[in-house]
Amino acid sequence: MIKGMAKTERQVGHRHGRPGKWGVVLQQSDTDMIEGGIFKSILWFSIPLLIGNFFQQLYNTVDSYVVGNFVNTNALAAVGASTPVINMLVGFFMGLSAGAGVVISQYFGGKQKEEMSRAVHSSVALTALLSIVFTGAGMVLTKPLLRAIGVPEEVLPHSSLYLLIYFGGITFSLFYNMGAGILRAVGDSKHPLIYLAVASLVNIALDFLFVCGFHMGIAGVAIATIIAQAVSSAMVLYKLMHTQEDYRIELRKVRFHKKMVRRIVSLGFPAALQQSITSFSNVVVQSYINFFGAAAMAGYSAMLRIDGFLQLPLQSFNMAITTFVGQNIGARKYKRVKKGIWAAWAMCSLVILVGSVCMYFFASFLISIFTDDAQVIANGSGMLRIFSTAYIILPVIQILNGALRGAGLSKIPMFFMLGCFVVLRQIYLMIAVPMTHNMFVVLTGWPVTWVICAIGMLIYYVKADWLPKEAEEQGEVKINQCEQI
Repeated sequence: MIKGMAKTERQVGHRHGRPGKWGVVLQQSDTDMIEGGIFKSILWFSIPLLIGNFFQQLYNTVDSYVVGNFVNTNALAAVGASTPVINMLVGFFMGLSAGAGVVISQYFGGKQKEEMSRAVHSSVALTALLSIVFTGAGMVLTKPLLRAIGVPEEVLPHSSLYLLIYFGGITFSLFYNMGAGILRAVGDSKHPLIYLAVASLVNIALDFLFVCGFHMGIAGVAIATIIAQAVSSAMVLYKLMHTQEDYRIELRKVRFHKKMVRRIVSLGFPAALQQSITSFSNVVVQSYINFFGAAAMAGYSAMLRIDGFLQLPLQSFNMAITTFVGQNIGARKYKRVKKGIWAAWAMCSLVILVGSVCMYFFASFLISIFTDDAQVIANGSGMLRIFSTAYIILPVIQILNGALRGAGLSKIPMFFMLGCFVVLRQIYLMIAVPMTHNMFVVLTGWPVTWVICAIGMLIYYVKADWLPKEAEEQGEVKINQCEQI
């Protein structure tokens, strides 16, 4: 039970199912994002997400810090080379879990507790199946993928070992992410924060113990990550199995409900495909970086850790607006949806502007946290400055991506992102890299494609009729005075 939660019951005048049937009674709590001030609702939901994502990024960063300072440059390069491979498989699952979150949030907003329960249990069943598939796929594909992207021989053993251990325990990561997604879908961003914070502290402690104490090298870092993910997975599942709310997980109810699986997959597969293909594209990009040697790989790895911190508000507001839009569409509060999108973009842009300025001017210092190698620092800081100059474009992409996904239109951002981040970026690299043989030209492909994607999505948002037509036809939902921004 969330601290301070006030449980009440009220009859909801929202139609669902067959005409003439009124919405069922559902317990209400402060997890609702369909009432109250819009800025406040999104901000207070986003803050725990932001802090939680910070802890997630923190223990990824500590992994790189430990191997960069207490192992060697090759180990740091190995962590960087492993990241896009992990993201390729895990990204697919995260897309599906996003679809599950949209389904659950819409049923939650619409007060359809039975449908919400079926969606929750179908999501758990799907996670169990994919855990088996991804464990096998990760173990089998690790070495072929690393060789295919041209990982240098001096780095390959480290990368292979890290990935084999990681995929051996990937089940814990999948169950945590699905469980956290369920909680966020019903408006609870606080408990995932707590579980991630605990896991982060466990990971940091074990990193230093295994690497500095037991001298286990990169294997110690991987094992520490798996143990930490097991802790967070156990905590989130315990919460979901012991809550008294309608989204409670009961093992006897875990099964594939055909209707729910079909809806989850239809909403989640575009996002899954988008993330997986984008990650595969980044694997190809990694091969370009690998061409410049271990120092470039290590600089890129360090840059990604710093870059990850500026991605935190983007991810947090993206998840917040997805839940906000899903719940409010379920409640038929369409005007509130558009106000929420504007509010999320304004808040996210302000944070990104401040963060990108700081990263530009302190780039060298930030990279030096991970290594004292002058060439690695030069490479990483140059990459970071290229990224930071264009970060202000990303709130447009991420907020509209989250909003459209929350509206059930996950195919739209998929088309834009695949077209820009995969097709156009690869065309750019195929032309520019052979002509210049310059590592920094590789990284310039990111800002170029960000701008194109943002323009396309903004035009779609303004011109397309993407909200349900009931918004214009019925006009029956009035926003209370207390809901004004």
